[in-house]
Amino acid sequence: MSQTASIWLVILAALVAANLPFINQRWLVVGPSAKPRKPLAMRLCEMLVLYFLVGALALLLERRAGQIAPQGWEFYAVTGALFVTLAFPGFVYRYLVRRHH
Repeated sequence: MSQTASIWLVILAALVAANLPFINQRWLVVGPSAKPRKPLAMRLCEMLVLYFLVGALALLLERRAGQIAPQGWEFYAVTGALFVTLAFPGFVYRYLVRRHH
C-alpha cells in the first residue's frame, strides 16, 4: 500500500470511528445494546476508545512504511481536536436533527 493510500485509509477510519458512537446504540458497534439510550458520557468514552484504535491503526501503517517519528503532546492535541471535529456530523444527527419520542 502506498503512503498516500495509508493516509487516506487513516482519515477515512477516523471519520467513520468518530461518528460510530452517535449512529448506534451498541457499545463499540458489536457490544450489547444500551437500553433505553446511551448517555452522552458513554458516547464520549466510546469516542476515546475509538480514537486510540484509529491511532493504533495509524501506528501500524507508519511502522510498516518505515521509521516511526517521535510525537510530542502537540501531535495528540491536534489529532484529538481533529477527531472531535470529524464527529460533528454524528453529534448533530443524534442531538440536533433526529427527533426523540
